Amino acid sequence: MPPSPNKTKIVLDLPEIAPPKPSRLRAVWPLLFLLVVLAAAILLALNKQNLQDWRKLRGYQPPAAVAHLADQDTMNAYTQHLFYLNKPQLLSTVASFRRYCPENKDTIVLGCYHSGQNGIFIYAVQDADLAGIQQVTAAHEVLHAVYARLSTKERTQLNSQLEDFYKHGLINPRVLAEVKIYQKTEPGDVMDEMSCTFGTEIAQLPAPLEAYYQRYFTHRAAIVAYEQQYEGAFTTKQNAITADDKQLASLKAQITAQQAALSYQLSQLNSDHAKLQSLQASAQTAAFNAAVPGYNNEINTYNAGVDALRGIVTSYNQLVSARNLIAGQLTTLDSAIDTRQIPQMAH
Repeated sequence: MPPSPNKTKIVLDLPEIAPPKPSRLRAVWPLLFLLVVLAAAILLALNKQNLQDWRKLRGYQPPAAVAHLADQDTMNAYTQHLFYLNKPQLLSTVASFRRYCPENKDTIVLGCYHSGQNGIFIYAVQDADLAGIQQVTAAHEVLHAVYARLSTKERTQLNSQLEDFYKHGLINPRVLAEVKIYQKTEPGDVMDEMSCTFGTEIAQLPAPLEAYYQRYFTHRAAIVAYEQQYEGAFTTKQNAITADDKQLASLKAQITAQQAALSYQLSQLNSDHAKLQSLQASAQTAAFNAAVPGYNNEINTYNAGVDALRGIVTSYNQLVSARNLIAGQLTTLDSAIDTRQIPQMAH
């Protein structure tokens, strides 16, 4: 056999395949972790207040009286949250109340809010005639807590609305007087105080303010009704005293006029009596007898005037007693809400 030809080498003309490179997962993972941490930090920052509130309220159960106030004031869920966040306390003695709320010599303090959502304290007025005062105080104080949580934009807008109503719409003399006191005693917090006062004491407000308060109370009119209820206890008695004083002034004028008339009549009687004695002494019997009937009529008129005066004096004294009774009741009401003085203990 002939020898085999030389074998030709086989050359493969194929593209090279690059060896696999290390995965870039290791390089991306730190970035992903950083993004997750950053997102968590942002989420934490955004919810920091909610987390703080949750920690503060964890395990808190509002006392029945506190929960009842929230219901009576028709606080919505957000407002109740702020109310309970401040763990409201009802304090029944002036001494205990004054531990948390400062004395104000210009006005009577019935409640206070500690900034930073650090407490609401309410004086628990005991007088039944003043029912409603605790409800109004609770609503007033929680509105401080609401105001504290407003954004800068919300607060600026609200302050403008409050200022406009104060300058152009507020006509209630008692509320006007309250604002004047705030301007004197709390010049830096006047807007805050107006937001609380207008919302709890003014029945009709401009639409923007009504919309603001509707964000926190489902039926603000109920709060104003409580305010009118307890203010009525004062107003009714004060009006009665004013009417009695007016009537007493009229009776006093009648007494003064009657006394003057009787004094003149008595002087005339004394003069006429002296004339009768002169006629009798000079034996002018006919003239004496003729003058006696007229003199006796003068006496009867005088005595009738004395009786009339006694009747007016009796009416005056009875009215004084009735008026003073009401004044005493008014003083009792004033004392029931006066937290400016701590009663001295008997030895």
